[in-house]
Amino acid sequence: MRTKLTAVAIAAVLVTTLCSSATGATAGPVTLTTGGVVRGTSDGVVDRYSAVPYAAPPVGARRWRPPAPARPWTGIRDATQQPAPCPQLSNGKQLPGSTEDCLYLNVTRPRRVSGPRPVMVWIHGGGNAMGQGGEYDPARMADRGDVVVVTLNYRLGLFGFFGHPGLADSGTYGLLDQQAALRWVQHNARLFGGDPHNVTLFGESAGGVDVCANVVSPTARGLFQRAIMQSGSCHLGVPTSAGVGGPVHTVRDSIPFASLAESHQAGQETARKVAGGKCATADRPLDCLRSLPAADLLDPAFGFGPTSGTRALPLDGPEALRTGRFNRVPVLSGNTSDEARFTTMFVQYLLGKNIDAATYRSVLRQTFGKDAAQVEKQYPASPDPALAFASLDTDRIFACPQQQTTRALSRYTPTYGYEFADRTAPTYTPFFNDLPPGASHAAELAYLFGLRSGGPYDGLAPVELSTAQRRLGDRMIGYWTSFARSGRADWPRYTTRTPYVTALTPRGEHRIDAATTHHCSFWEAH
Repeated sequence: MRTKLTAVAIAAVLVTTLCSSATGATAGPVTLTTGGVVRGTSDGVVDRYSAVPYAAPPVGARRWRPPAPARPWTGIRDATQQPAPCPQLSNGKQLPGSTEDCLYLNVTRPRRVSGPRPVMVWIHGGGNAMGQGGEYDPARMADRGDVVVVTLNYRLGLFGFFGHPGLADSGTYGLLDQQAALRWVQHNARLFGGDPHNVTLFGESAGGVDVCANVVSPTARGLFQRAIMQSGSCHLGVPTSAGVGGPVHTVRDSIPFASLAESHQAGQETARKVAGGKCATADRPLDCLRSLPAADLLDPAFGFGPTSGTRALPLDGPEALRTGRFNRVPVLSGNTSDEARFTTMFVQYLLGKNIDAATYRSVLRQTFGKDAAQVEKQYPASPDPALAFASLDTDRIFACPQQQTTRALSRYTPTYGYEFADRTAPTYTPFFNDLPPGASHAAELAYLFGLRSGGPYDGLAPVELSTAQRRLGDRMIGYWTSFARSGRADWPRYTTRTPYVTALTPRGEHRIDAATTHHCSFWEAH
């Protein structure tokens, strides 16, 4: 019966395509999926299929449950418009147009005919609290790299990472959404010219953390064959208050995973507070919480990250990597050279002034206590305390945790390191003022993708690359897609004996000892 239905669907696609050709219609490309037929758009270089459902809407009773299969449809589904984002905050309120019915993905493939191509599945960043797959235009990557690129939405904030003793799969719904999308890719890749046996999972910031979470997740086994972690890892530091006085003092404290007990405690506290405490005394608090509108559950104080001690994550990331109990796929791992200039810029914006020496030393005392003098010796306030602050947080929160993950992976699986080091990279935001942006957090994204408005950077300055920077972007797309194709980078492997990474700059690439550059021995000793 299934074969007969598939044959009928294929015939429908052929008839539609032939009729469009015969009438001279400009209808977009039509493709069969396991859920039904979709019509996308084409610019003659790439075909795009947008808002293709990969799971059922997680609404009503399905809030805080694992993703269920999407219902099939009849006829030809319009796949020409970007999907609505998942619920998230924007200027203190629910982002207009965001909705819980958000589990959709977008497929971009080269227009030209070719054999089965590698598939690259992108997990967006945004702290697991904001963002959407549609912000990233992968047309250049798909065309230049001859790959199929999938971007997706997954549940965010309380909707994706809420934990509670009354819930199964606490704190992992967003992660399970990503795995549902990967299963959709396994079932549909060939229908879009992709190879289901050559799938690369890649992501940046919180998306990089989620990639690492999938690497250590037994429920993701076999769903991808390579992984790229950009500015996010299994050891990423997660400070509070935009990096000022946060609880993460050293690399040893830097674990972005919550334990099940921590997740339950945070979830219960949040449940008592949301919607003015409306559900605090309810006999069935989860039923009460499920009845609330999405806007009542957008809590800016809730911390979002995958929860360990669960079906999806039996172990936290560092422990899984240390013991070798993870999906041993080749990994490309790296960060930008000036990650925390981005967060330092926001600190100065919130303070309403540049960080001066007195403020810098106050933060050191607040954060590091008796070790403050040793930290300042490594990162002197002179000549620029703001840059010292940015360098400190770049190293302890991003670069050294990334090195820890890279080193742990390299003991068991082929691993390659990079550092995006274009210190002339354009910035997304006008708030840097006197602070040189350098190669700040997320700076590399414009070199890999076209960036659309509508997300956290909506309304901010557009990014324009120089000719030299565009050439660097072309090389980076080549490196990323070559790794996706073969599982090997275009430079030597990272090992514990040769712990070198490749610095990517407009002037060319060169090898560096990132652990030494970023004072990692200091942070690992404290």
